[in-house]
Amino acid sequence: MKYVIIGAVAGGASTAARLRRNDEHAEIVIFEKGEYISYANCGLPYYIGNVITNRNALFVQTAASFNKRFHIDVRTLIEVTAINRTAKTVTARNQITGEVYEETYDKLVLSPGAEPVRPALPGITNKGIFTLRNVVDTDVIKSYVQQENVKKAVVIGAGFIGLEMVENLHLLGLDVTVVEMANQILPPVDFPIAAILQEHIRSKGVHLHLNEAVSGFEQSEAGLKVLLNNGNELEADVVILSIGVKPDTKLALEAGLKIGDAKGIYVNEYLQTSDPDIYAVGDAIEFKNPVTNKSMITYLAGPANKQGRICADNLVFGPSKQYKGSINTAIVRVFDMTVATAGMSSKQLEASTIKHQVSTVTGGSHAGYYPGSKQMTIQIAFSPEDGRLLGAQIAGYEGVDKRMDIFSLVIKRNGTIDDLTEFEHAYAPPFSSAKDPVNMAAFAAENILQKRSMIFYWNEFDQLTPDDVLIDVRTKNEYSAGKIGDALNIPVDELRSRLTEIPRDKRIFIYCLGGLRGYLAQRILTQHGFTSTLNLSGGYQLWNTCTREKALNQKKQVEFETV
Repeated sequence: MKYVIIGAVAGGASTAARLRRNDEHAEIVIFEKGEYISYANCGLPYYIGNVITNRNALFVQTAASFNKRFHIDVRTLIEVTAINRTAKTVTARNQITGEVYEETYDKLVLSPGAEPVRPALPGITNKGIFTLRNVVDTDVIKSYVQQENVKKAVVIGAGFIGLEMVENLHLLGLDVTVVEMANQILPPVDFPIAAILQEHIRSKGVHLHLNEAVSGFEQSEAGLKVLLNNGNELEADVVILSIGVKPDTKLALEAGLKIGDAKGIYVNEYLQTSDPDIYAVGDAIEFKNPVTNKSMITYLAGPANKQGRICADNLVFGPSKQYKGSINTAIVRVFDMTVATAGMSSKQLEASTIKHQVSTVTGGSHAGYYPGSKQMTIQIAFSPEDGRLLGAQIAGYEGVDKRMDIFSLVIKRNGTIDDLTEFEHAYAPPFSSAKDPVNMAAFAAENILQKRSMIFYWNEFDQLTPDDVLIDVRTKNEYSAGKIGDALNIPVDELRSRLTEIPRDKRIFIYCLGGLRGYLAQRILTQHGFTSTLNLSGGYQLWNTCTREKALNQKKQVEFETV
């Protein structure tokens, strides 16, 4: 059996290695149009920032080592330009010599990856404007920053890679500015989680331009001018385009393979394309999202590697092992903070018209009495009908990754809030609390599902009328340091003795710092005959962060409209 694989990074290399482990005698050929194979894309920003100092550490395998260990014919700098499905051949062109030849296959695997978006803006070909997708891009950017006396950097796009570049350029001592068309960084997550990270990024001296788009570039004596749609201009010595990527479907399209609704290569549950002898993996394919059941593409290394393993098994043993899709579990560290996400955000669920509820809690990375505990904010989305967990997002410092891994597994397994309430974690004071933040998030959601807690959100204060009562149940010192509107301050520990101060015929809106004391107050009031009480999910601290960030966005929008 002869297998030909197009693309030798995550999905392609993983497929090839598994193929050899499954079949020692098969003929395996990999074509890679680039110079390098099986390298760590995710490590590239950290090499630019000198966090990773050994360039060779980025390479999981070289063509020579891959050939030696797996006896695979690895052909780099060879671009496949066409597929003849009838003759079962591919046309290849040597990018150095120009030689063109055909290679036969019994089974073909497409792993062409994705291409960075580079819009046709005026001046985009000017010196100093780069995208980051591969090792060559990395070498060029690193060399440019070192040799051109770069002092100011502008990163366009505030997704995961963009923010990693922000941190690493900042580590090099550069003055960094971010331009993002959306009203927040990290568009896949919900605004409250993004707002927490935005404040942290601003505290590091990074300039955020949200709700703004780039209209073009101009070369100047000082370097580059980045032109914005509101008429403003930014000075830059280097510009990193991190606007996004799109699936490389050119070969598949020209070969007549089916392209799906999400504009990726269609594959079935066995990773077969519309041609049963051609499989596909990685950034170029689309599949059903396990939560929404709608077609999607994911640009993550983890799913690509797992797809390669499944693909290889199906190639050798027949199509029997199913790929069950990705829930886009992702994580990013930016300076001291970490943000992670899995499943669907609330805004994505709304766009898909999926009924859900949201709950936000805060918790410590480990026991509060053990030194070094740091707070994290956890937001989960779940079905109001059966409690199925639909999405989770965390912003914090330590321990974010292990909590998100738990949420990810539960989402992937169609698990519920009940599963999370019973989750048993490894506990000792340096690692967690007796009730882990995962449990606490589930307890809060369980109370909502059981109608023991009615909540409202940071952006719903406009629903309050003059007849409603807003109560701050924090301490007097907390209240004096900052409050919401004309809230009445009744600390939760004084609530039972001051019930006569609260009208029983009005709606009562309650808040505390993070939500827990507000819930306690709500339970007290409910059991003393107050029939309409709502507690602020996420509490004062989340409201304060979100309203500050929203005000900054609105100020920018007013400036734009004035211009």
